Amino acid sequence: MTNRGTELAASSRRQRRKDLPAAAPHPSAPIPVQGPGVGAGVRVPLGDAGAAIFPLILGAAEFGWNVDLESSHAILDAYAELGGNAVHTADTYSSGRSEHILGQWVHSRGLRDDVVLMVRVGGHPDNPGLGPVDLVRSVEASLSRLRTDRIDVLTLDATADSLTALEDTLATAEWLAEAGKIRALGGVGYTAAQLVEARILSSAGYPRISVLDVPFNILRRHEFDADLRLVASAQGMSVTASHALEHGFLAGRYRSRTRGGLSARGAQLAASLNRRGTRVLRALDEVGADLGLPDAAVAVAWLLAQRLVTAPIVNAYAPEHVEELVQGVGVHLSRAQLAEIARAAE
Repeated sequence: MTNRGTELAASSRRQRRKDLPAAAPHPSAPIPVQGPGVGAGVRVPLGDAGAAIFPLILGAAEFGWNVDLESSHAILDAYAELGGNAVHTADTYSSGRSEHILGQWVHSRGLRDDVVLMVRVGGHPDNPGLGPVDLVRSVEASLSRLRTDRIDVLTLDATADSLTALEDTLATAEWLAEAGKIRALGGVGYTAAQLVEARILSSAGYPRISVLDVPFNILRRHEFDADLRLVASAQGMSVTASHALEHGFLAGRYRSRTRGGLSARGAQLAASLNRRGTRVLRALDEVGADLGLPDAAVAVAWLLAQRLVTAPIVNAYAPEHVEELVQGVGVHLSRAQLAEIARAAE
């Protein structure tokens, strides 16, 4: 940017700050510079609620667990400043602490209308399952922790409840939508047959599951099988790929068992430290070297190159990790590069 362009941008930001109403500072962190992030124009449609999101969803699984409140807010600030506007959490993350931290950030920054909140429910011990009573209680509890009146995408965790009839769950979701508490419906852990059943029920007036969360990455492709792909494509579902970096392994920072340690995360990383995982990291290294990108950004770019993927869900431990990940959004891998990665993952 030229000096003149820099001066104009700075003047515009100062004017926006002058136009904003005064607000008491939040103790967790200073209010960031106001105005749209650099990637604010990069958006893709998500679900049936008319939401348009940045094609990289920030996961909040580490907030309140491995990342404290202040660091979590710094990560969220970095994400918003780069144009990000979609955050995924669950009522089980850190026993609800993740939602508390996210709610404090959204409230203190005044960004509720600018951020798409995606919440997974069904597994919290206080309200287990997807039965009518527990589902309503789960949503009410999440709304309270998030300090908001609505959830933009409510993700139903089918792995947490194999007993409740799908029709009963969708009927409850219909009431929640009519009450304005949720805007769109997502699902995780559903089989292709269940998604077909849900679509038949939607033709009778029940809410449609329009967002499908699937654990999916370069190393983990079996769960997004041919049947799920067929149903997702036929129903025009938005697919969000969780575990996008395979517990951080595809970021390339952990290449030995001693580096991962004896923690639960170390055990997850160790599971990928084999010949196949090493080949994939080498392929990411080579592609990244050609493009001037870190491995994590290449892994994100690979996911975005997959036809049905709308956006990956990626957790971050520090603001600099967000900066690495976002680089993958604007990259288009060539056929040769995609083939190179595919061969390594075989």
